[in-house]
Amino acid sequence: MSLLGTGAAIFGCEGAVLGADEAAFFRDFDPLGFIIFARNVETPDQLRRLTTDLRACVGRDAMILVDQEGGRVQRLRPPYWREWQPPLDTVRQAGQGAARAMWLRSRLIADELRAVGIDANCAPVADIAGQLTHPFLRNRCYGQDVETVVEIARAVADGHLAGGVLPVVKHMPGHGRSQNDTHLDLPTVAVDRNTLGLTDFAPFRALADLPMAMTAHIVFSAYDNRPATQSPAMIRMIRDEIGFQGLLMTDDLNMQALSGDLGARTALSMAAGCDIALHCKGDLAEMQAVAEAAGAMTPAALSRAAAALAQRRAPEAVDIAALEAEFSDLMQSDLGQPNG
Repeated sequence: MSLLGTGAAIFGCEGAVLGADEAAFFRDFDPLGFIIFARNVETPDQLRRLTTDLRACVGRDAMILVDQEGGRVQRLRPPYWREWQPPLDTVRQAGQGAARAMWLRSRLIADELRAVGIDANCAPVADIAGQLTHPFLRNRCYGQDVETVVEIARAVADGHLAGGVLPVVKHMPGHGRSQNDTHLDLPTVAVDRNTLGLTDFAPFRALADLPMAMTAHIVFSAYDNRPATQSPAMIRMIRDEIGFQGLLMTDDLNMQALSGDLGARTALSMAAGCDIALHCKGDLAEMQAVAEAAGAMTPAALSRAAAALAQRRAPEAVDIAALEAEFSDLMQSDLGQPNG
């Protein structure tokens, strides 16, 4: 099967079973891929059927994403899947072994995802936690300094790739200074460009070789007064200064940090230079509006998507029980001063 769709969007679906109207819409628009949420998850067998049906309706091995960070942001949960604590808690508990612990954790998450047909995870989070970082984000971060965040984010990305799951680094170019929840409000970061380049933007520069990234719905007033997702200046900065040449998708377009209807939100994001519009809600009428505004992928977006999917590979053979045991040992050991 072909790997690439032509529609410049990634969509969710409404429930645990793919509806006929949804399937027809997906077949006609041919989105790049799909994203899974808790509303789509009941059992492993059910979820495998759903991911199989999503791929079948577009006639190809489409990418299927999820947000499986751990803690609050975890779509697959017990009794069928492991419960993962918030990332920052794992980093602190593992101390000097944090990077290895997060690699192990990511490799185990990848194993769980691949088993149900999911092959991309919206992680690592390369945002830097600060004292004022909004609680919706803070414990999803990996540390409070560039070096720690880069080391652990790289380990998370490598663990996913080793397990056959593509990582999506977020939230580019940096969400850590946000004191608002972008699901509800639009934050403004009033910090000069030089400081941003040395701090918030620096982890993303170090991770610019990763295949995919997700934008931040944040205004950086040193550049302009638009959310980064919809700012040509910020997208140019991401491409030229951070050096990210991979596939760039928006954060969820339904978040209230953005204003206007979904068609307008989508059009502004695509005009700014995003490759892919992300719509997560699974509402068919909303998806149709996003699809109309997003249109087909540009030649540049198609090239970036092909390059990203070329990094999707079969999982490396491992002893999962041995990885679990090593992770457990790391989490129980006193390995030194905590990170972050």
